[in-house]
Amino acid sequence: MISLLIRRLCAASLLLIILLPVSADAACDDPLGCVEVGPDDPIVVGAMLVVSGAINYLGEDTLGGVELALLARDYRLLDREIELALEDSLCTAEGGQVAAQRLAADPTVAGAIGTNCSSAAQGAIPIISESGLVMIAPSNTSPSLTNDDIAGGGSHQPGYFRTSQNGLIEGKRLAEFALHALGAQSLATVHDGDPYTSGLARAVADTFAELDGEVVFEGAVNKGDTDMSSILTEIAVHQPDAIYVPLFEPESNFFAAQMQYIVGLEDTIIIGGAASFSSSFPENTGDAAIGIYVSGPLVSGDAYDELLRQWQEEYGSDPPSGYHAHAYDATNLLLDALESVAVAHADGAITFGRQAIRDAVAATEDYPGLTGRLTCREDSPFAGDCSPGTALAVFEITEAEVYDDNWPPPIAWNFAADSFD
Repeated sequence: MISLLIRRLCAASLLLIILLPVSADAACDDPLGCVEVGPDDPIVVGAMLVVSGAINYLGEDTLGGVELALLARDYRLLDREIELALEDSLCTAEGGQVAAQRLAADPTVAGAIGTNCSSAAQGAIPIISESGLVMIAPSNTSPSLTNDDIAGGGSHQPGYFRTSQNGLIEGKRLAEFALHALGAQSLATVHDGDPYTSGLARAVADTFAELDGEVVFEGAVNKGDTDMSSILTEIAVHQPDAIYVPLFEPESNFFAAQMQYIVGLEDTIIIGGAASFSSSFPENTGDAAIGIYVSGPLVSGDAYDELLRQWQEEYGSDPPSGYHAHAYDATNLLLDALESVAVAHADGAITFGRQAIRDAVAATEDYPGLTGRLTCREDSPFAGDCSPGTALAVFEITEAEVYDDNWPPPIAWNFAADSFD
């Protein structure tokens, strides 16, 4: 990977500092204060990603998208070098909190990309919001994160945006897929208490019931569980046609592998979430992965093909997960916002108003991203959502993914192209 913490390239900038508004002094009148960049200092962009642990592939995938977006600009903005400050947000509320505290304590950080996990976002959001920073998440999908009805279970606060889809949209379409495409009349759901998994399980179950399907079981496992026999046996009593299981690895591996031995679930279909949309899932699950459906990002087009070419050139491999394009878009939204609000001073310094940065991101309308036309919304429960939610598909895992290292799996249903309306 390109440097994880700091990358400096000395290519000539295409942008001249004289194009910026010029102020005679460094006074700041932004209500949230300003990020001040000295005459010879770099512009610092933060990232809060999961770079350790069992699902570090999510952080690696996102980091690649961030770095390629910076590389496309020669790691320069406004005739300044860009430094990337990376913090490990793990995939927990505590990890997100610590990562946010570290970035918020650095007055030079102009904004942040992250987090990967919705649980980490819940820990980070209060700190980021209070500090006046902006964060743009590339792979959070929990509906609560853009719901500003705090009393009603929302957790959105000013400064939080995301380029990933809202789980309400994904859950609705997955329920339609289960009922109409698979012909499932009964459904079970399993989550692990995480905001991501519980939010999606709730959205799928609610829509499935609204469509007159029967939700026969809603249950949970714990993060770190390895023995799934108890909950699988309980589900088998209800003999659902399908089980929606948006668990992360390795819990999703154990669940799928052990389900094949449970009497009563021989013909039950598993539908997984994007948490298991990784080339490691079929490898770690084995034969039991064959025939499993997983939802995940679907991005296409010439610009995306070029991104994949650059990824291969830079890293010598394919992206390990599916949110690298969302990270690329998130980084560009942040950099464009910084560029639009920057004020140059007579001594060569630059300042960015913190509220001005937030306002610039919030004003994003019909941005031509790799993942679709991005427009950031302000209405609850979508406050901070910038994605149209169409860059998604359901994939079916085959023998090629288990035995031949094929990735991604073939598409079973395209959210944008296929409809049951």
